[in-house]
Amino acid sequence: MNSKATAKAAKTAPLKKVRPRKTLGQRILENWQLYLLLIIPIVITIIYKYIPMYGIQIAFRDYKANRGFFGSKWVGWYWFERFFTAPTFQRMIVNTVKLSLFSLLWSFPVPIILSLAINQLRFKKYKRVVQTVLYAPHFISIMVVCGMIRIFLSPYGGLINLLLGTRIDFMTVPEAFRTIYIASGIWQDAGWGTIIYLATLSAVDPGLYEAAKIDGATMFQRIMTIDLPELTPMIILQLIMSASGLMSVGFEKVFLLQTDLNKVTSDVIAVYVYEQGIVDHAYSYSTAIGLFNTIINIILLIVVNNIAKKAADVSFV
Repeated sequence: MNSKATAKAAKTAPLKKVRPRKTLGQRILENWQLYLLLIIPIVITIIYKYIPMYGIQIAFRDYKANRGFFGSKWVGWYWFERFFTAPTFQRMIVNTVKLSLFSLLWSFPVPIILSLAINQLRFKKYKRVVQTVLYAPHFISIMVVCGMIRIFLSPYGGLINLLLGTRIDFMTVPEAFRTIYIASGIWQDAGWGTIIYLATLSAVDPGLYEAAKIDGATMFQRIMTIDLPELTPMIILQLIMSASGLMSVGFEKVFLLQTDLNKVTSDVIAVYVYEQGIVDHAYSYSTAIGLFNTIINIILLIVVNNIAKKAADVSFV
C-alpha cells in the first residue's frame, strides 16, 4: 500500500518548472554597473597592449621616422639575419640563458622555504615583524640597490672587502657578476615572493595540523604531508610563469651593474636592445631582436605548460 501510495503521489505531484537560462544580453542588463566598470580595464588593455602591436611590422622594414610605417622600405628577414650573424650573438644568448637559468635555480626555492618556515611561527606579532623585514627590500628602487651593491663591493672600504681582508674590485671580475646579480635578487625579492605561498597556506584547515600532532607527526612531517601538497599547484604555476620569462633578464639591474670589464658575462639581449634602439636609433633592428625574444618566451611558456599539465595535471593556459 505504501509503495502504491508513493507512486500515486509522485504522479500527482506538480513538476518543478525549469527556469530558462538567461541570455548574455539579459545578464548584462541585470549587472550593467559591473560590466560598465569592466570596460575601463578592457579599453586600457586594448590601447596600451594590443594597438602597439601594429608597430611590430617595423621589424620587417627599414624604418625611418620621417617616412612612417608604409613609407619605409620592406626588407623582410634582413634584421633577423643581421642579429643571428652578429659577432656577439652567441655570447648574448649564452649569457641571457645562464643568468636567467641560474636565477631561477637559486631564487625560485627560497620563497617556498621561507613561507614554509614563517607558516610554522605561532607568535603573530613576531610573524608580522619577520614578514615586514622580508618584504621591505622589494620596495627599494633598483638604482638604490645597485648603488648599495657598488658601495658594499668597493675595494676601498667596502664591507665585503673589509670582512675578507682584501681589496678586490668585484665589479670588474666577470666571474663574480652572476653571483652578485643573483644574490642581490634573492635578497630583494625573496620576501615578496612568499606572499602568494603564505596566502595559499592560510587556507589549510587547522584541523589537519591538530590531527597530525595527535598522530605524533613531527614539524618536518607536517610540512611534507600537509603544507607541500597544498603548495604544489601554486609552485607549478609559478614555475611555468618563471620559465616563460627565461629570455627576459631585467634590463635596469644589468645595465647599472655592467662595466667594460665584466661585459663577458653581463652582455645580455635586453642591454643590446637598449643600445641599438635608444642609443644608436636602430629602431627596426632593436624591434626585430625584441620580437625574437618574445617568440622564444612564448614557445617556452607553451612547452613548460604542457609538461606541467602532463606531469602534475596543472596548467597555466
